[in-house]
Amino acid sequence: MNRINNKYILALLLLMSTCLVFGYQQVYAQGGKRAIVRGKVIDANTKLPLSGATVIEIDGDDRTINGTSTDIDGNFALRVNDPEHNRISGAYINYKPTVLRIKDSANILIALQDEESALNDVQVTAYNDQVDNGTGMKIRERDNTLSTASIQQKEIENLSSPNIAAALEGRLPGVNVSVPTGDPGAGLSIQIRGTATINGSGNPLIVVDGMPYSTTIPSDFNFGTADAEGYAQLLNIAPSDIQDITVLKDAAATALWGSQAANGVLVINTKRGKTGKPSISYTFRGTYSKQPKSVPLLDGNQYSTLIPEEVANAGGNPLDISANKEFSFDPLDPYWYYNYSNNTNWIDAITQTGYSQDHSISMTGGGQKAKYYASVGYFHQDGTTIGTGLDRITAKVNLDYNVSNRIRIRSNFTFAHLNRDLNFLPSNKSAYQIRNIAYNKMPNMSIYEYDIYGNQSPNYFTPESNIQGQYPSTYNPVALAENAKYVQNGDRITPSFQLQYQMVPKVLLATFDVQFDINNSGAHTFLPQNATGRPLSESIVNEAKASDGDAYSVTTKTNFIYTPKSNDRNHQFQALLSLQTNDSKSNAYNVLTTNTASSEFDYPFNGSRATNSAALLTSTLADVRSIGTLLQAQYGWLDRYILNAGVRMDGNSRFGPNNRYGFFPSLSARWRLSGENFMKKYSGFIDDLSFRASYGHAGSAPPDKTVWQYFNTYSPYSYSYLGESGVYSSNVELTNLKWQTLVGTNLGFNLWMFKNRFRIDFEVYRNRIQDMFYDDLDIPSYTGFSSMPANVGTMDNQGWEALLNTIPYQTKNWKIGFDLNFASNQNIIRSISDFYPRTNVESLDANGKYKTFLQVNNPFGSFYGFKYLGVYSTKDQTVARDAAGNQITDPNGNLLYMRFQYPSIDYVFQPGDAKYADINHDGNIDDKDVVYLGNGLPKITGGFGLNVTFKDRLKLITFFDYKLDYDIVNAADMATTNMYSFDNQSTAVLGRWRNPGDVTNIPRALYKKGYNWLGSSRYVQDASYVRLQAVTLRYTFQPKLLNKLNIRSASCYVTVENLYTWTKYKGQNPDVSIIGNNSPFAYPVDNALTPPSRNVLLGINLSF
Repeated sequence: MNRINNKYILALLLLMSTCLVFGYQQVYAQGGKRAIVRGKVIDANTKLPLSGATVIEIDGDDRTINGTSTDIDGNFALRVNDPEHNRISGAYINYKPTVLRIKDSANILIALQDEESALNDVQVTAYNDQVDNGTGMKIRERDNTLSTASIQQKEIENLSSPNIAAALEGRLPGVNVSVPTGDPGAGLSIQIRGTATINGSGNPLIVVDGMPYSTTIPSDFNFGTADAEGYAQLLNIAPSDIQDITVLKDAAATALWGSQAANGVLVINTKRGKTGKPSISYTFRGTYSKQPKSVPLLDGNQYSTLIPEEVANAGGNPLDISANKEFSFDPLDPYWYYNYSNNTNWIDAITQTGYSQDHSISMTGGGQKAKYYASVGYFHQDGTTIGTGLDRITAKVNLDYNVSNRIRIRSNFTFAHLNRDLNFLPSNKSAYQIRNIAYNKMPNMSIYEYDIYGNQSPNYFTPESNIQGQYPSTYNPVALAENAKYVQNGDRITPSFQLQYQMVPKVLLATFDVQFDINNSGAHTFLPQNATGRPLSESIVNEAKASDGDAYSVTTKTNFIYTPKSNDRNHQFQALLSLQTNDSKSNAYNVLTTNTASSEFDYPFNGSRATNSAALLTSTLADVRSIGTLLQAQYGWLDRYILNAGVRMDGNSRFGPNNRYGFFPSLSARWRLSGENFMKKYSGFIDDLSFRASYGHAGSAPPDKTVWQYFNTYSPYSYSYLGESGVYSSNVELTNLKWQTLVGTNLGFNLWMFKNRFRIDFEVYRNRIQDMFYDDLDIPSYTGFSSMPANVGTMDNQGWEALLNTIPYQTKNWKIGFDLNFASNQNIIRSISDFYPRTNVESLDANGKYKTFLQVNNPFGSFYGFKYLGVYSTKDQTVARDAAGNQITDPNGNLLYMRFQYPSIDYVFQPGDAKYADINHDGNIDDKDVVYLGNGLPKITGGFGLNVTFKDRLKLITFFDYKLDYDIVNAADMATTNMYSFDNQSTAVLGRWRNPGDVTNIPRALYKKGYNWLGSSRYVQDASYVRLQAVTLRYTFQPKLLNKLNIRSASCYVTVENLYTWTKYKGQNPDVSIIGNNSPFAYPVDNALTPPSRNVLLGINLSF
């Protein structure tokens, strides 16, 4: 396996250590007359002394000369080297440093302003002094012309998720986060302002500390669940290391980041060092997790009644008990009696209580010359499904060093190791997920094998066959979870370095960044014989598979930031020239061996192979380069007219020579109406009233597998033509493939009132995606190919967003805050290629299938099927009727009965069968009766929360998230109510039709016959929900008590997550998304994956 070479890891660790030691060093200077300065450090607001505050002497070059710390009463004594010229600085964690002149002062009072009080109640959306778009320009929040939203780390630190993106669900307007499964380390999907592509990932670009942070392993390399794992990469970032997150939403903002950013940008800033003596912080979070109640299933007796009825309804003959002893219940046949006379709840059998623990230790400090932040974290989680878990180790070092007044060095080092245990997946099919297997498994069967004396053995009961057959979907789920193996692991090292040089002090700043990203991901699966019970001669027995992918990328960014000096405060100008490059290389392989000689050989290698066993080796290799140039400028006049313009040029090696470079402009403006003279009379209560507008282009490069081939390959033609053989081109020349371009407009306003106690932000936008990528366009066969990647059409995303943040009540002791955000999005297909396959290939001739269409003027994500009307109660109800309700007869006057797909199938509906709407009233249920059933994208998303604080010590935080007006297919309901096979069913089928005249909504049991579970409205359900996502009670201990224990700060809290969900949806998890399915024909399906659990979290924060 091509793992990361140890010598490279050692070299990077040594480099990190050297940088850290270099940052710790203190430079001393001699000179002047020495003196002892005494004083006291206090809180500027409360006037209380600050114990353990750092007091240092600074020379004229901002170098730290000497230092000390205050005692329990805030007093200090410091021997200074040059009191005449040097200065003294006081610092304390979560306080703003204060610098004072010494001169002849024998006693100095240093009053520090608490900066944490300004952050404690900061809520969502850009309330910082500056808005960080990651490019390097420093723009005041009140001068921001772009559409952005931000959140502070304090808003998500109380949550249990190890994935920071999951914690954003419902908290930022226009950001739709979907968490489809509760398994540890599971992937999720993020969508900013709707679907920006019909083919490929719709996830946004991640920028960490100013540099792109992404996975470079090719998207066509599948580790078994690649579609679901698209954003698990955020597990590599420890939430405790996050300072804040900013989302760039409109095209003018995303255009700044080039081809990777058309789906939006998440800008993440991690914590950095603060001036002061070393401060150590420890954070612990322990979580207890329980799954919600599952769909109630039939017990052994009920199942044993259903199956014979299914068989009898299908053929008229009773079930042959002598051939199917699973239902004989004969004590004289003890093997069958003991192993098939049970009431096993397989869902309960694979479910356990989940636990997690998260430990993080960080250290921060430094002087005026050097500052550092270092952290180490460990996270362990046992999932709520047996056999699932996650371990993560993270380490981070951020160093800032001022070489001089003009040169500054910043370095970041991040390491993450992940090890994830999953349930074995026999095939990349939803039916083979372990919970689906547990739903299907016959409940009268035992988990463990019994002998003929009725003694339970420790061996799992895995018979070679029974009435259910022996397929991947009918394995013993407990044996599969305990004995089979599926492990994913990964190591990621990301060092980055930045040199800042003030070419012209405070006028022209040059920054030079380089980032190395080394990422190794692998997976290992093994299916032993004792997990399946299949004979050793079969090829699926002892199947071992290993996957490994290595990715390496180098990203550089060179910025020149120009901020001219001006004595005229009516004019502000700032300009940026940025040059960016990326070189990404990746390779990956899969190796598979089956039917190996022993279950001890759980890893594929040649020596493990038995005679005639299968072996497979596949590999991929990719090398992609991109280059980008950004020119951006912002001008402000009279502090109320602000204009921002930018232009981005990108080049990407995935394109052919005709379209390798793309040109993407952007323009945005802000008018501060509150700054006009006629608004001065309202200045007492209006802090800011501004209107914004933006326009921009953002380009996208094609998916990984749609790549311009620099070297064409040829293959031998396997059939002769006129007796002659030949060769043909293996790939299509993609010379004219163009950039997919998003053209976006945005209008918004900001109203901030009553000293920012009341804020409203509102946005209206429209994004048009032109030249959409599609990798399988139909082309004429005479070209020698059946399909090719191409640009196929145009799609619109349009919507609005609103955010309200207010503090309606505030006194000396109490503060109540309320936040609310809304977002609405709708997409419409505007044009599509004539060669584009407008529908999926699924046929409605079979049960359980739905149609999806891409049609002009219809939304993306829609699906179609039959309209379900209930059950035919009697024979008379099956008579076909015309539009007027009259019975339809043949030419001879005989009544015609409702049929399905006449004449190809010509099934005649019977009493007890499902009833579907005959839309055209021709007596035949066929494609002409297909109707629109729903759309899988929520029309409204958002969240709201109430925060109550008492004396800045006790805080109650509540948060709700919601998604409204969208539909999903409840495939779990379909699988557990179709009564079509020998799979177990839900208790809903106890109300099934059994005799003529029964009035019910559940059709009859019918083994392998009929069309009672066609893709219809029966299984389409409104998934709208409002969820009480989290309730937190937090207490911060008083400094007086902590000072006696030499503790700077301490707090503890309890959080309950997923407390309650208000929804009409009948399944376990309504939060199902089609985002990230990489298919233009995907529709949302609830396949009964592990639902998000209800969590109780205990957290402790300590700082020393």
